[in-house]
Amino acid sequence: MDEELYSRQLYVLGLPAMQRIQRARVLLSGLRGLGAEVAKNLVLMGVGSLTLHDPHPTCWADLAAQFFLSEESLGRSRAEASQAPLAQLNEAVQISVHTGDITEDLLLAFQVVVLTNSKLEEQLKVGTFCHKHGIYFLVAETPGLVGRVFCDFGEDFTVADPTEVEPMTAAIQDISQGLPGIVTLRGDTKRHSFRDGDLVIFSGIEGMVELNNCSPQPVHVQNGSLEIGDTSAFSRYLRGGVITEVKRPKTVRHKSLDTALLQPHVVVQSTQEAQRAHCLHQAFLALHKFQQLHGRLPKPWDPVDAETVVRVAQDLEPLTGTKEESLDEALLRKFALCSAGSLSPMAAILGGVAAQEVLKAISGKFMPLDQWLYFDALECLPEDEELLPNPEDCHPRNCRYDGQIAVFGTGFQQKLSYQHYLLQVGAGAIGCEMLKSFALMGLGVRANGGVAVADMDHIERSNLSRQFLFRPQDIGKPKAEVAATAAQRLNPDLQVTFYTNPLDPTTQHIFGDDFFSRVDGVVAALDSFEARHYVAARCTHYLKPLLEAGTQGTRGSASVFVPHVTEVYKGPISAADPEGVPHPLCTLRYFPSTVEHILQWARDEFEGLFSRSAETINCYQEACTSLSGMDRTQTLILLQQVMGVLKRRPKTWEDCVVWALGHWQLCFHDGIVELLRQFPPDKVLKDGTLFWSGSKSCPQPLQFDPNQDMHFLYVLAAANLYAQMHGLLGSHDQTALKELLQLLPEPASMHQSLISDGAFTAAEFGPEQLKELQELLRDWSKGPRLKPVLFEKNDDSNFHVDFVVAATDLRAQNYGILPVNHAQIKQIVGRIIPAIATSTAVVAGLLGLELYKVVSGPRPLSTFRRSYLHLAENYFIRSVPSAPALQLFQHLKWTCWDHLKVPAGQPERTLESLLAHLQEEQALKVEMLLYGPYILYSAQWPLEKQARCLCLRVTELVQQVTGREPEPGLRVLVLELSCEGEGDETAFPPLHYELW
Repeated sequence: MDEELYSRQLYVLGLPAMQRIQRARVLLSGLRGLGAEVAKNLVLMGVGSLTLHDPHPTCWADLAAQFFLSEESLGRSRAEASQAPLAQLNEAVQISVHTGDITEDLLLAFQVVVLTNSKLEEQLKVGTFCHKHGIYFLVAETPGLVGRVFCDFGEDFTVADPTEVEPMTAAIQDISQGLPGIVTLRGDTKRHSFRDGDLVIFSGIEGMVELNNCSPQPVHVQNGSLEIGDTSAFSRYLRGGVITEVKRPKTVRHKSLDTALLQPHVVVQSTQEAQRAHCLHQAFLALHKFQQLHGRLPKPWDPVDAETVVRVAQDLEPLTGTKEESLDEALLRKFALCSAGSLSPMAAILGGVAAQEVLKAISGKFMPLDQWLYFDALECLPEDEELLPNPEDCHPRNCRYDGQIAVFGTGFQQKLSYQHYLLQVGAGAIGCEMLKSFALMGLGVRANGGVAVADMDHIERSNLSRQFLFRPQDIGKPKAEVAATAAQRLNPDLQVTFYTNPLDPTTQHIFGDDFFSRVDGVVAALDSFEARHYVAARCTHYLKPLLEAGTQGTRGSASVFVPHVTEVYKGPISAADPEGVPHPLCTLRYFPSTVEHILQWARDEFEGLFSRSAETINCYQEACTSLSGMDRTQTLILLQQVMGVLKRRPKTWEDCVVWALGHWQLCFHDGIVELLRQFPPDKVLKDGTLFWSGSKSCPQPLQFDPNQDMHFLYVLAAANLYAQMHGLLGSHDQTALKELLQLLPEPASMHQSLISDGAFTAAEFGPEQLKELQELLRDWSKGPRLKPVLFEKNDDSNFHVDFVVAATDLRAQNYGILPVNHAQIKQIVGRIIPAIATSTAVVAGLLGLELYKVVSGPRPLSTFRRSYLHLAENYFIRSVPSAPALQLFQHLKWTCWDHLKVPAGQPERTLESLLAHLQEEQALKVEMLLYGPYILYSAQWPLEKQARCLCLRVTELVQQVTGREPEPGLRVLVLELSCEGEGDETAFPPLHYELW
């Protein structure tokens, strides 16, 4: 298993599921756009072998959604033309082509069979055989703006892990002897959501050890505690232990396709959706019957062919188990009119869903569909029938956009070609998918159009499992540059430029008024809420539509924000545990009670020991900086962390090991002993309560044991990091280190001098200790500079994450806190977002649909969609976004998209002229005028100060107050108003003072 390549995916699927995926054999028949998407996702995610089947020759219409094909592929078999580019995505996947018919002998060689471009007769024949022989079977189709997926995993399919949620775990505080036994959990019980009937297992219990070996036990929740079976005959509980939920497998029973066609079960959220899905089910049957009768699909936007499909659908037998209701003729007609089309966004959506179902079949991970999923985006078509395409506008042109022209017509295709879009952080996973869509859709292919890709990151190996525009030889190169070049290979006409700059306040000279004046919209796939808010504010300022998406594991969302039509972006300011909001220092160092506390402590240890201490020493070396002005507690922490660095300059690897061993003793034994000396386990407060109670867990010192994995890992990692900081060679030789540790004296006796120097309490720390530290710094400054170690999460050989993992685990042992594994620690500390190619493809496809609507021109709010999905649990919601709220003040009405405009004029206005204009034109008497954080004017100022400001030109006033001139090329000064008579909730629209 290449854990570096699949790191983000492993957080979603886990190692056992990934191992099953790597052994899987899949047959994929049909390599048009939908088939290409399924294949791309499966290969990126590391399926064992993939056999392609599609003998049909490539035609022009394929190129609108099939990104493995090009003009050079015309006339070649789709499967053969797709094999080589697919193989480049992942060298570990065996990719072959089957050129003959699909026979029964062929089918028996595969675990999963997927049909994406087949007639109903073939679907029934293959599906019946697969159902009989236990072969997992899928069908996926995307004619025009409608798609569906069908799954048949047999009549007795076991889902080993139905949900994406990790099994619940909790630390145990007490277990009573009796019938029933009562389990009391430690910490905040709100964090634990065990339910009646949950199965649990126990581990790590001291005393009542009989529970450690018990089979899974059902629990009953009672007043925040858990009741289990009879514990009266067990040993008395002493301490520790963990209770862990055992996930229950579920059995799924699927019908064969021939039965499911007459008795469809569909994934829906409401009765209305069910009715629409049943109508579309009949529409597909009618479409297949039309193909059988005429040997082709209905002609694009041909009214005669469309009416034929409608009549065929109406003549079908009603579905078993459904109310006999008349079919929606308008829905049937639109479905038929654009059914000849092939669209990249639709292929991405249905291809992502189908690939995820293949993975579910292979791995037993997550619940499969039951059994049909219908998806339509017919709202992308104009509501006004007069604006709908006509047959002449949609007939094939023998160009790469024929599949899209068949749905929207040539006029819309021309609109797309002149668009100019900014793709922000555009070379991440979603960004690569969007670039692919832009190239296939023909967005910005004319000289006046284009795509600007902005991304400051460089390619890492872990990117290759999701960002299909990158190859192994691209590792280390700028994402934006490589992605732009790759997108141009997909469509040489794409006008694409790239920027390796962030889009933030520091780059307004690049992404300023001139830049945004040329942009028609922004697509953003950002990984921080702060960045999202900034980009959204830029779009609001320049009145540009924003399409925004994100994923986490198999969850995803896609939203659209259109000026004056929808609400603006209003996501959270930060994550649930926001970066930059620290935990109390005393909690981290002495009274941790949660995993978050000990993780932050371990991360701070890394920074203090191997980065900040080196920087402090180097800084003192350069400037002899005084420490007397530092905060008392912060200076104490610095003293404790730096003292060991200063006491002895290591010269050998053995010196580094000695230091690491001593620091282990200081952190996990002597520091705890000292804390218990000050706060004994039986200490009672004045009110009679125990000091060590509630959220305060009484710690226990550890005894160093080199045979304990985490004890040894801590010393190995700490010694190597210490060596790096001092410019010495470290060692990966674990055998040699174990031998060395056997020869060294006990850490307590060996390192007592360091401990006594470094273990001051805040009460004991005074001028003498500060003087001693500064003397050590002064002596140290005579030697060579240290090398601060900067934390890097993606290199598994540098010992950075190993140190944090070991420190976290040992701290958890000290305080009896539930430990977390290496992968979880790396994810939390590295702020790694679990990711998978399937959900990335789906959200990118959903954004593509909204892009169609934005480009087509003014549209009502009802046609736009905000989408949320959870592929693991088959959760799909698409809703109409909210309209912008209307605000009122006297005669003024405005929304979040509006702003007041005032031209600077020739000659430029004075402040007095500007205020007079606002009073005359808008009846606004300005009380205060601001420019960013600066106050330009206040009616509360003395009259003399007001007079000095009123006579100045506005730009002069801004320059005088801010101390700098407006940047060259700035077209607008954005000012904020506070006016007489406004209420507490009033927020006036910004004033755009137009310079030119």
